[in-house]
Amino acid sequence: ITGQSVVAYASPETKRQQWVLDWPGQVVICVDNIYWTQEVTQAIADSALAEYYEEQCRQLLVLVDVVRGDLSKLARKTLTALVTIDVHNRDVVKMLRDSKLSSPKDFDWMAQLRYYWAPTGSIIMYDTQKPNTTDKCQVSIINSTLLYGFEYLGNSDRLVVTPLTDRCYRTLMGAFALFYGGAPEGPAGTGKTESTKD
Repeated sequence: ITGQSVVAYASPETKRQQWVLDWPGQVVICVDNIYWTQEVTQAIADSALAEYYEEQCRQLLVLVDVVRGDLSKLARKTLTALVTIDVHNRDVVKMLRDSKLSSPKDFDWMAQLRYYWAPTGSIIMYDTQKPNTTDKCQVSIINSTLLYGFEYLGNSDRLVVTPLTDRCYRTLMGAFALFYGGAPEGPAGTGKTESTKD
């Protein structure tokens, strides 16, 4: 279903504000992040981060208008999660723009959680050393890359992503890529479980 949504998002007749209502919440967040990664990478390569930042602001305003409309409970929950992620993504683009990034290989970009769509046959699988036989989604941060597991976690609320959340992502992704584990520690109710699920 994620592959179908990737194709639908790229369709010229698809309007983003309708696309977000046509697909399950988890798919919407995943595919939105795949295209955000592609678009930011292209904007960095074209030295167009300022323009892309403005586009992100426009996209958010459109989503806010949709949220103000008459929506089902499920659609509202999906949009709330997407707006939370998109606000963080917009803030990342602003930070990258202000840092005057010149290459998609710069650390400030590599240190962000990035999603890549890998169609059948486009990557070599670690376990078999053969090309992938199904579509995959890769999630990368710094030099760690893991496969998105498509594990159903429900249409859950999303926590606001903070610099500490980003550090948690970098640490856990690095550990998992090295076949280690991780155990966030801290007071109750601070988002440890939610951050790990995200």
